Amino acid sequence: MCYAELGVTIPKSGGDYSYVTEIFGGLTGFLLLWSAVLIMYPTSLAVIALTFSNYVLQPVFPDCIPPYDATRTLSLVCLLLLTWVNSTSVRWATRIQDIFTAGKLLALGLIIVVGFMQIFKGNYEELKPSNAFNFWMTPTVGQLALAFLQGSFAFSGWNFLNYVTEELVDPRRNLPRAIFISIPLVTFVYTFTNIAYFTAMTPEELMSSNAVAVTFGEKLLGYFSWIMPVSVALSTFGGINGYLFTSSRLCFSGAREGHLPSLLAMIHFKYCTPVPALLVCCGATIIIMLVGDTYTLINYVSFINYLCYGVTIMGLIVLRFKKPKMFRPIKVNLLIPITYLCFWAFLLIFSFYSEPVVCGVGLIIILTGVPVFFLAVYWKNKPKCVDRFIEKMTYCGQKVCYVVYPQPDLPEEDLVHCNDALVTDNEKSLKMQ
Repeated sequence: MCYAELGVTIPKSGGDYSYVTEIFGGLTGFLLLWSAVLIMYPTSLAVIALTFSNYVLQPVFPDCIPPYDATRTLSLVCLLLLTWVNSTSVRWATRIQDIFTAGKLLALGLIIVVGFMQIFKGNYEELKPSNAFNFWMTPTVGQLALAFLQGSFAFSGWNFLNYVTEELVDPRRNLPRAIFISIPLVTFVYTFTNIAYFTAMTPEELMSSNAVAVTFGEKLLGYFSWIMPVSVALSTFGGINGYLFTSSRLCFSGAREGHLPSLLAMIHFKYCTPVPALLVCCGATIIIMLVGDTYTLINYVSFINYLCYGVTIMGLIVLRFKKPKMFRPIKVNLLIPITYLCFWAFLLIFSFYSEPVVCGVGLIIILTGVPVFFLAVYWKNKPKCVDRFIEKMTYCGQKVCYVVYPQPDLPEEDLVHCNDALVTDNEKSLKMQ
């Protein structure tokens, strides 16, 4: 509800980054952008791509974990394919999202139906309170907070439409509607999917399974067990597409504000897609996938993500007092953000207590952006050699990606008029031809 208010009050693409920059200024916005581009989005993309390859390869390797090289190779192929799709057509990217989201919901619906059938047959031993709350270790408050933090990773993506507000049709109506429909729907589906899993698996089996839905299908669907790996693969394929779509728009918004190289604020002349931003997101994900222990990074991502959410919600309260007369098509009761911030503070404090190293590294990742901000953004009078190098790199990027500065107030045919300092008259003439 808070994001719905922010989205229609500050109708700019970029989500959290745009709101925080508008409310708290450049440094805070840059730190959020820095952590998102450096770790949050590449890691999330890498995790989903590896999940995709695990589910595709699981039927081929039924008795063992799929080989490292095979999963990485398939993940790279998937990532490169979807980067190409997003670079060539916004329409196809959104169609893929629609189709694969529908497929995901159908698969989850099948799991839920089978789970309810199991319950009606009396197979709900693990769901009985005596078993469900039988801990093999006594949980601490810090571990519970960390569990909530890690659980939030599964729900990440609920605020993606805020990143593409400027590309929405009638955002003041459709953005809040999408948020209000999607969150209860996803909560319902995820909760009952997990209940269904426990009708067929013990907690130990669920923890040891490399592909939970595949194990569930093998136990209960018999001949039709192949539906599960296919469905999850389709689901994660759509997830990768969604992350690429939104992360590239975040880079685009950051470059437009001057917080990232101007090349990332350019769009392809023919396809009107942010090709440089998409290539940067793809490249960062490949690096994370090949050199990092991706699943360990989930903890860092969850902490940074949740920290950003809290700062954004805090911004809503600050904006109420800073600009009380600002037009707000939606205005939530202040008790909502205050209640959220109390819960947010509880999670972060006890997460720090439980996992000081994980949370500390997350903070360090964010703070490494401070010197970068002062050197690359705040410092305006850089040596001419630095400016010439940046101009040359931008010009080379324009030639390779065939991109121009977007000028939405001009007719489409006039988008060829690029920055005069970077594109020569001959180059303009060639593009016009």
